[in-house]
Order: sequence, then C-alpha cells, then structure tokens
Amino acid sequence: MAKKIFRLLTLMIAYLLICSNVFGQLAERNIMNFNFDWKFYKGDIQDGQNPDIDDSDWRLLDLPHDWSIEGPFSKENSSCTGYLPGGIGWYRKSFVIPNSEKRRKVYISFDGIYNNSEVWINGAFLGKRPNGYISFQYDLTPYIKYGKENLIAVKVDHTLAGDSRWYTGSGIYRDVRIITTSPVHIGQWGVYCSSPEITREKATLSVEVNLVNESSKEITAWVINYLLFGKDTIGTGNQKVTLNQSSVKTVTQEIEVKNPKLWDIDDPNLYTLVTILKNKKTIDNVTTPVGFRTIRFDANKGFFLNGRNMKLKGICMHHDAGTLGAAVPREEIARRLDILKELGCNAIRTSHNPFSPDFLELCDMKGFLVIGEAFDEWELPKKKWLEGWNVGTPGKQGYAADFKEWAKTDLKDFILRDRNHPSIIIWSIGNEVDYPNDPYTHQILNTEANPQTWVKFSETLPHADRLGVVARELVTVIKELDNTRPVTAGLASALMSNETGYADALDVAGYNYQEFRYEPDHKKYPDRPLYGSENGMTLEMWNYVADNDYVMGQFLWTGFEYLGEAGRFPMRSNTAGIIDLGGNKKPEFFFRQSLWSDKPMVFLGTSDRLTDRDPVNLWSHKRVEPLWNYKEGQNISVNAFSNCEEVELFLNNKSLGTAKMADFQNRTISWDVPFENGTLRAVAKNGGKEVASYELKTTGSPVTITARCDKKSLKADRQDLAHVFINICDEEGNTVYSADNEITCEITGPVKLLGMEDSNPSNIEDYKDNKQHTFHGKLLIYLQATDKVGKVTIKLSSPGLNDEIIELNVTD
Repeated sequence: MAKKIFRLLTLMIAYLLICSNVFGQLAERNIMNFNFDWKFYKGDIQDGQNPDIDDSDWRLLDLPHDWSIEGPFSKENSSCTGYLPGGIGWYRKSFVIPNSEKRRKVYISFDGIYNNSEVWINGAFLGKRPNGYISFQYDLTPYIKYGKENLIAVKVDHTLAGDSRWYTGSGIYRDVRIITTSPVHIGQWGVYCSSPEITREKATLSVEVNLVNESSKEITAWVINYLLFGKDTIGTGNQKVTLNQSSVKTVTQEIEVKNPKLWDIDDPNLYTLVTILKNKKTIDNVTTPVGFRTIRFDANKGFFLNGRNMKLKGICMHHDAGTLGAAVPREEIARRLDILKELGCNAIRTSHNPFSPDFLELCDMKGFLVIGEAFDEWELPKKKWLEGWNVGTPGKQGYAADFKEWAKTDLKDFILRDRNHPSIIIWSIGNEVDYPNDPYTHQILNTEANPQTWVKFSETLPHADRLGVVARELVTVIKELDNTRPVTAGLASALMSNETGYADALDVAGYNYQEFRYEPDHKKYPDRPLYGSENGMTLEMWNYVADNDYVMGQFLWTGFEYLGEAGRFPMRSNTAGIIDLGGNKKPEFFFRQSLWSDKPMVFLGTSDRLTDRDPVNLWSHKRVEPLWNYKEGQNISVNAFSNCEEVELFLNNKSLGTAKMADFQNRTISWDVPFENGTLRAVAKNGGKEVASYELKTTGSPVTITARCDKKSLKADRQDLAHVFINICDEEGNTVYSADNEITCEITGPVKLLGMEDSNPSNIEDYKDNKQHTFHGKLLIYLQATDKVGKVTIKLSSPGLNDEIIELNVTD
C-alpha cells in the first residue's frame, strides 16, 4: 500500500512538472516575465504617470536597463561612480490582464531599481522605495481593468548621482515580473526552510508556510509539501488548515530525509521543495530550492562545513560588469563565477549590498559560500569622493538620509527573500560603518594608529557609542527572521568597535585590513570567531589565515575590477581586482591560484625592474606582465607562480635550471635572464613528473584579428547571451600584449550589441557604440539574441589588420 501511495505521489509531481513546462509555472500561480517592451524617457516629465500623455516618441527597450552606463563619461560627473551620469528616468508599459483572471490577485515584483523609485498603476500611486538594491512588490489588484489595457509607470530619481562610493547604475536594472494568484495564497517569500537536524544518515527539513486569505470567506484547505531530488520524491508533508476571512496564518511541517545528499562547495546537491495549497483543486503553489548542509563557526578552529574544517578563500565583489553596467545578464554572472572557481575561490562577500536573485541561485548551483551584506552606511553618511579617490572635497549624499525610516524594512525584506539559499552562511549588517572619523569618532583613537587612517579623536564629530545601539537593533531584526546563521560586519576599526558594543553585538567579527589585531584580539576575546572581511593581496596577509587555526579565512579586495571608486579623470574604474572588467586574469590571479587551488598550475610573468621600486600598499599586486618582448641582452626578472614542488625554466628549449618552491619564502620563483628572442617555457613538476606548463613567446607586430565566440547558436528569447573574445595577433598567431588597435564591430542578423569591453581603466570612449580600442591585445563583445531566428554575421575590422568574420545562428 505504501508503495502505491508513493507511486501516486510521484505521478502527481510529474504531472505538476509537466504543467510547469507548458505554462512556465505550476498551475494556479502564474508568473509572467515583464521585462519586454517598456518605453523609456531620460529626463523628468510632468505627470509622467498619467495614462493619457503621449509617449509615442519614447525609446522602446527591454529590461533590465541601466541608463548610466550609456554615458557619456564626463569630468563633471562624480569619480565615486565612475564619472557616469545619474539623473531622472521614466519607464512605462501597457499590458492586459485577461477577464479569466478576475477575482484573482495581481502583483508586480521588482528585483531592484536604482533608486528612489515611485510606481503608479493607471495613474494611482502605489509607493516609493528609496533603496536601490532591495526587491519589492506592489498589489495591483484594486486598480486593474480586466480585459482592458493597463499602464504601469515608474519614475526613477537618481538626481543625487554621487550617492555611493562605487558605481550603482540607474534605472530598472534587475528583472520584473507580474504574478497572479488566488485571493487565498502563499505570501510573498512565504516558504521558509530550515534543517534543525542534519547527519549523514538523516536530515529533518522544517518548512514554515505563510498563508494569506484576502477573501471574505473562511476557507479550509490542505498544505502539501513534496521534497524532490531530481525526478524522485524523497518525502512529503501535509496538513489541514482553516483560514478565517481576511487573515494570515503560518503552518509548520517537518519532512525526514534518509541519507541526505549534502550541499557542499565541491558537490552542491540541491533538492526542490514544491509547496501546494489546495482544497478541491490547487489554489496556489511555490517552488523552493533546498540544500542540506551544516555550518559551524569555532573561535579556536575556524569554519566548518558539514563537519569539515576549511578556510574561506574569498573575494569581495561589486555588482557591475563594465560595459554592461548594473544590468548584468544571468549568463555573465555565471561566467564570472566559473572564473572564480578556477581561481580556487570558495567564498564571496557581496559588497556592500544585497545582490540579485540570479546571483544567489547560481552560487547555490555552483557551490559558493556567501556573506550577504545589507548596508555600507547607517544613520550618518560616509565621504563620497567626487574628483578622484581621496581628492578634493567629498560629497555626503547617500542611503543614510533614508536609514532611519527604511533600514528595518529593507533589512527584513533582504532576509526574507534570501534566507532559503544554502550558499548564504553569514548575514552582514554593514561595511566599515566604524571607519575612524568618517563619520564616527572615539577617544580610543588617541591610543593607537588605525591601519587605514592615522586620525585621532575629534570633538567635532559624532561619537561612536551610537554604533553599538544600532548594531543590536539590526541584529534583532535578523534573528527574528533567521536564527540559523550568524551575524557579522566588516569592521574598519576593531579598536573603536570593541569599545562601543558594536563588535559585541556580532556573532562573528570581520576585520578589514587589521591582520595585526588578530592575535591580541583572539587572546582578549577568546570566544569571538574571527575572519578577514576585507584584505590586501600580499602573501603576508594570507599567511595570517593559513598559519592560524582561529582565523576562518579572508576576502580579497577585490575579485573583479569594478566601475567607480576611481582616481582622477579619466580613470573610470578601480583597479584593485585580480580579474579585470572583461574577465581577463591579471598576474595576481595566478599568484592567488598558486595559494588557493589544488589543481597543478604554473604561470610566468616578467619585469625589467630587477628590484621592486613601487611603494607597497594594502592592494599591492604582483608587478609582472605575461610578455617576452625586451631589448636583446637586457637583464630581465622572470617570475614563476606555482603550487607545485619545483619549476624548470627553458629559453628556446635550453634549460636554465630547476628551482624548488620550498627554497623561496615569498612563493615566487625568480630568475634573472638576459633577453633573447624566442620562447620562454616553465615546466612545473611534482615528484619529478611534469604536471603543468606555461610559455611566453616574443611577438611581432599586429597583423590580424582573431576571434572566438563561446556559442554556435543562441535561443531567440531576447535574453540569451554570447561572448565574442577578440585577440590582436602577430603573423604567428600570438597575442600582441602591447596592441591597442581600434576594432569596429558590424553585425547583420537577429542579435543586438550589448557592449564592447576593453578593460582599460582610463579609456572613456563611448561604451555603447560599435567601436572600441583593445587593451593588452584583447577585447570582449557581448551579443544578445532578439526574438527573431536567422543567421548572424559579425565582421570585425581595424585599419591595417586583416578582418575577421564570426558566424552563429539564432534558433527557436
């Protein structure tokens, strides 16, 4: 009998999944992609929400959309946001909800609008949301004209463009959906999964379901949960519930799972929970990903995942992607995560705000540990540099103006949306809110120098005692919604925060650039789990982690270069990243890979500086380049990064000797080599056997363009993305590192050019035309499919170089 019931449940799930494939969602809850065919006007329009105004000459576009990235770059704009414009923009879209949806609820859901968004439906005001990173939705039901045209209007006010220390973008830069449900339904973010018990033999899944009855009648229904792994039903739960009219109720069920497949960074197993509300028929349903994993933070031994002790090998990351701005397609996020996996990175800190649902879903799927961060400032604003980093008089615009009114609401929505993601292991309530004298101060600053600033106590600035009060309030909000994860913050001055109650309010302390405090603070606060929440690039900073069990890990500043927080004009981006704006790996990438990756590797970089004359700072990179072009006989420093036992160097097939990594304390093997045209080759060995190699070749003059597309075909869905990787090569096909030729991209066929990224931090050419100079001989082109099918031809040309033609197809 039990087998028969199980078989019936499996057939029911299969039927529901078929319905999902046919309708895009399980029956009864309809979710519609609302990204296409919006009208956009850059500037302010009086009564732009009025359905009767003429918008026929407005620009037609698809979301996500970021108007700031369209430029132009200007010295008159702010360096903190990459010298790109802000301003005001209006979006409008007409749509029809069929008569068949009458007596049902209609919502509009926004994943993120930067910023100060105001939304109207048919001229009726729905609300305002100042925070540009928070997801939210509005109930359209009272205003919908069923079977007739309705108008959504959105005003985005980013007039205070210098309101952040980094590039934010402007506009509706994340996805939008229309959701229709029964008046009796599962609430927004209304399914919460946690696992109070997980072992290798058994796991218990606790499921809380928030139910809403907005009808005028009492209803009796069943809440049924099906837990799937692939196509197999692993467990079920069901409960009868009575909902009074106009009421809200939460029900809890538990599902036991035998021999659970654990979610891990190397094997990120994901289950699917299907939650159904039904009486005679299905009323509503929600699908939730589930990952079974345990996390533990030990003050003496560090971090444990599923009982396994590991170091957090992390990077900090902003949400933009160069020429794409803040409107980053899911496939580009996935590509960037794959590059980080290759690095040996296992953790990401979202700097310094909530990221998109796409990002977290991909982290779940690919096995990353995530610190989800909420704020960069609280009640008082930080300095925003307008003329270059640490140059001139800073601005003070920012989220602080809205913090008192909105912080708890924003924090609550952040936690509710993201708390089911197994990838998230810690919540962060802030980044460097305690930066000394920016704006808070404390008498303790007179006793010791802070590593980022040498300032002393100032009687003219607000006292830091307020930090502890606010921190405790924010922690309370989180704990009421999720008590399964610890709370942290990135502390800029542990010295000051230890005195104010701020550090004491945290479960886990993150230290930004304060490695020298690890040992004394561990002794003084022996019960405090500790890690580096923001760290420099040097080997010394990693050794603090590797050599001390009690330090859980580090998060480099940064993984990818990002727009904003720039130097003097025309610098548009910050160069701290180990990966550039186009996803190209800088030499520092390979040094870090030699520390973090278990896969055998070796890299060669060269320099004509036989002694490093550059000043060392928090973000010092390895000052070598992957090239072998110098003057004949010039003495060159050749450097090898490797995680192998030894490296042998060859010049034109002649061995220059083998060096053992153990003999080099700085983890870099170096040779001084007189330059000679030809091929420089490094061979890495373990146990005397070759396991990896790398070579550099002397290159000639640029002769031709070579290009590679990562796809042969795209899907005609107006979303599918392709990357075209361009190299400027000599006659032997070698990339010319010094090449900066201008490339023109001409396209025929059903794709659109999203942007061309050269990765040059000081290039302020038009980001959205079809011309761009290469940088280090490389250029990246983003192409997006339209909704038409057909053949696509991409012609790449440059004066004095041979053309290159790339072809692909767009199919159904």
